[in-house]
Amino acid sequence: MTTRLSGIGMTSARTRERLVQRLRETGIRDATVLEAMGKVPRHLFMDEALASRAYEDTALPIGHGQTISQPYMVARMTELLLADGARRVLEIGTGSGYQTAILCALTQEVYSVERIEPLHKSARRCLQELGYRNFRLKLSDGSDGWPEYGPYDAILVTAAAADVPAALITQLSPGGRLLIPVGNSTHQELLSIRQTAEGVVREHVELVNFVPLVQDIS
Repeated sequence: MTTRLSGIGMTSARTRERLVQRLRETGIRDATVLEAMGKVPRHLFMDEALASRAYEDTALPIGHGQTISQPYMVARMTELLLADGARRVLEIGTGSGYQTAILCALTQEVYSVERIEPLHKSARRCLQELGYRNFRLKLSDGSDGWPEYGPYDAILVTAAAADVPAALITQLSPGGRLLIPVGNSTHQELLSIRQTAEGVVREHVELVNFVPLVQDIS
């Protein structure tokens, strides 16, 4: 994947505003999330050949069998995390780095794990050149989390797991939230998992469609 960091201004304000309006129509209400979605240059996190479609509300391929998530889903998951006042966030599946950038714009510390080295390197380069400094990236199996810097206020998983990795729950702070798509190629649901004094509480958020979480580095 190639990016064009010199082309930050290549998309019109009107194009980005149309995306923000679409997100409002689909139920995103947090003004800070909407502002970030309008400002973070999504076109720089994908191949130049697809950049003209960057502000459509759809997932797009970024190579290696992966996608840049649909803007609605990025906004929805971010909004859920911000509702809890999350400041220290672990992301499983850096991918292009777009969701990472949104989190960097809205939270204090972002830790992100990616298993595909070219994506890991490209995301790091793009995030650094855009000026973000409040992140750490790791090339690793995401199902293990990143215990070294835990616990986290929130953990966000951007690929679908067959079940919830136990290691991620143990890395949540008391009261923390884990957002994870769970299921297979025909049925997935986004789960919100809370670490409470009474134990682990799972809630259904909505049906989703993510690429699968792969648990080994090839």
